[in-house]
Amino acid sequence: MTRSFRVLVLLIAAFAIATVTACSRADRNAAPAPASQGPADTLRLGYFPNITHAPALIGLDKGFFARELGATKLVTQQFNAGPPEVSALLGGSLDAAFIGSSPAINAFAQSKGATVRLVAGSTSGGAQLVVRPGITSPDQLKGQTIATPQLANTQDVSFKKWLKAHNLPTGTGPGLVTVQNLANPRTLDLFRSGQLAGGWLPEPWSSQLVVDAGATALVDERSLWPGGQFPTTVLLVRTDFLRAHPDTVAALLRGTQQAIDYAASNPADAKTVTNNAIKRLTGATLSQPVLDRAFSELSFGLDPLASTFPQLARDSVTAGVASTTPDLHGFLDLTELNKVRGAAGKPAVGAAGLDKTQR
Repeated sequence: MTRSFRVLVLLIAAFAIATVTACSRADRNAAPAPASQGPADTLRLGYFPNITHAPALIGLDKGFFARELGATKLVTQQFNAGPPEVSALLGGSLDAAFIGSSPAINAFAQSKGATVRLVAGSTSGGAQLVVRPGITSPDQLKGQTIATPQLANTQDVSFKKWLKAHNLPTGTGPGLVTVQNLANPRTLDLFRSGQLAGGWLPEPWSSQLVVDAGATALVDERSLWPGGQFPTTVLLVRTDFLRAHPDTVAALLRGTQQAIDYAASNPADAKTVTNNAIKRLTGATLSQPVLDRAFSELSFGLDPLASTFPQLARDSVTAGVASTTPDLHGFLDLTELNKVRGAAGKPAVGAAGLDKTQR
């Protein structure tokens, strides 16, 4: 082998290595987004057997989702709190989920903004701090035990933020407020037995304590938000599913809107459908007074109330369930929602700048 030939071989090898390295780097740093693949074969959907998820329950019971999804098979899974549902989304066992606003933020933050997108709202309102009669001021909570559904869920964050605002430290002792995370049915039982002074709870549990156990409402969370609106339940979708199957996401949104319209035009039947679904899923049923009170505390709509999310993100830090405020740029993708609204002759809803990544 001549010297010039050896040099030529080395140059070719070096060029090949450089090309492979450059391609590999390009693949890592600029992987193309998956193109739309048409309707999905299957949609795996999570939700709660709870009145705050009434649009999901109505959509399933009345067949609105099935009709809009067409050939796409709908597989559902029920949850009782947000953190396990977040794990299912991030783990890839769900494609979409009706979920609380705080767990939705946590899912986005945990995945560093990659895995999920908020595509619509569902429910606003429906959370209260209900307490024993005789407790009429924040200071009277010192030395008391108050329940929230689960650590870092939407109501847990709201309550702990409210405690901070009233200079009420948490812990165990005469001058402290003990926050106990409990499944909602246990809260009712322990309140009745006198082991709890109350709870910051979603519907219908706050109404159950009031109607069935004699509690009084110390705080209606609607009073803490401009216009009395804050997102209780939103619709979260895996990013790769949204990009691959936008038509399926649009079908889910149409079905949700039909459920919301049905609740507005048939309020009595919507209560019955929701109550029957909860009974079928949990074995429990709600009295008519509890149903009536719970529904009066809620409003339903696909607007995610985007402008509230920066505050909700800060609240997680204030409540001590997050160490830093997550950057929510890119959290919302309302493309399919606004297409659905436009087709129905409704105005687009805004994303408050959270549909764009920060540069």
